[in-house]
Amino acid sequence: MQTSGDEGQVEAMIVVIMGVSGSGKSTLGAALARELNWTLIDADDLHPPANVAKMAAGIPLTDDDRWPWLDRIVDELRLMTADGRSAVLACSALKQRYRDRLELAGDVRFVHLGGDAETIAARLAARHHRYMPATLLGSQFATLEAPGDAIDVDIRESVDEQVRTIIGALFGKAAS
Repeated sequence: MQTSGDEGQVEAMIVVIMGVSGSGKSTLGAALARELNWTLIDADDLHPPANVAKMAAGIPLTDDDRWPWLDRIVDELRLMTADGRSAVLACSALKQRYRDRLELAGDVRFVHLGGDAETIAARLAARHHRYMPATLLGSQFATLEAPGDAIDVDIRESVDEQVRTIIGALFGKAAS
């Protein structure tokens, strides 16, 4: 796959891998970024310490907690696209208004990782996230506003199949 700077490729693009905690955003994001030779940005890395402390304590974030974080993400993405670089962003982006904010970064496409609570709860039980406890899964599903304009990906598919689905939807072809 050609990068955004190669001849014949579209201008810088941002692909947001979104979904609830445990849906596989970071794993799929890393695989897609590797396949496209794009930069991966994990939105979790951009949370301010106060947000991290709240989540680690099992307290769901409010919109007021999220706005500065989302603005920081947009700023990071704008820096990349200003240089003509494309990116994959792993970010929950659970509400439409959060996705609207992320779209301020440029040419943004959303990929929604869909799965049922039972499957995702089993994944969360098998992993240890640095601050996101499994107890917040219910609040994540309660907050989720499923996008109508996203590329829908089934989390039960293999990561390779998910990557092929996304690339096919974005560029009309399969991954190499």
